[in-house]
Amino acid sequence: MTIKVYFEDVSVGDEMPAWSRTTDFMNWNRYAAVNDEFVPFHMDDEAGRKAGNKEGAFGMGNLRYAYLANALRDWIGDEAEIREIGCQYRAINQKNDTLTVVGRVVEKSIEGGENRVKLTTNVMNQAGETTCPGHAVLVLPNRS
Repeated sequence: MTIKVYFEDVSVGDEMPAWSRTTDFMNWNRYAAVNDEFVPFHMDDEAGRKAGNKEGAFGMGNLRYAYLANALRDWIGDEAEIREIGCQYRAINQKNDTLTVVGRVVEKSIEGGENRVKLTTNVMNQAGETTCPGHAVLVLPNRS
């Protein structure tokens, strides 16, 4: 993959491209299979209701973390580095939610010879509600 974003191309206030996925049992099952995360309340509506979610089964928090990583990688390409991702799970991912990763550049600096870009991030649902606020630190290459 070629470089998609250079340090010189990024400014404080810039937004990364929105990145979306609609989730359902099929998505959760694939994620669970790869990560051995077959937890009943993620796979079964009755178990989800017993866990306190009246709508039934609900998505994995760590799947949203993976969506953050995928969105960042799709934006910056393979030559840049994702140095840090942090997030908090604030709302349940219900079946058939469309989750959209968003991010805004809040700081740009050169530290220890590295071109660092800090972002605030979030995973929003289709109603525009915050489900997973967080941050990311990227190290981007120079254009030259």
